[in-house]
Amino acid sequence: MIYSVDVRIEAPVRDTEITDRVGDAVENLFPGVELTHEDGTLVGESHELERFSERLHEQAILDTARREFAKRKDDDGFSFALKKQAAFKGVVNFAVGNPDELGDIGVHVTVRDPTVDELIDHIAPPTEDGRPIDPDER
Repeated sequence: MIYSVDVRIEAPVRDTEITDRVGDAVENLFPGVELTHEDGTLVGESHELERFSERLHEQAILDTARREFAKRKDDDGFSFALKKQAAFKGVVNFAVGNPDELGDIGVHVTVRDPTVDELIDHIAPPTEDGRPIDPDER
């Protein structure tokens, strides 16, 4: 699928953290992201979600991802938060409840094409018995 998105990633860097390690955590899930340091926060821009989608499939957490995306979805896109420590290991772990002491990685996806729902179906397709449903079979 060809899609057009803007992905904004923000990760706070606490005094006890090494900036490069926080950057590594972000890059593990969003390779190729361009990061800048702004007032104690690493800010990144990306235009693709393929590696992130691969991790969702590999970890078999598509339903969880869909629920998290739906929580903060609107006509223009969706947002979610991730745990930094898990991201450093290349693992997707959605941040729910109270923010982590070191702060969570905030991600906002603005979708230009296709629709928001179509993009979500592409990166985290609906499942049946834990397996992605082929869109042609729906």
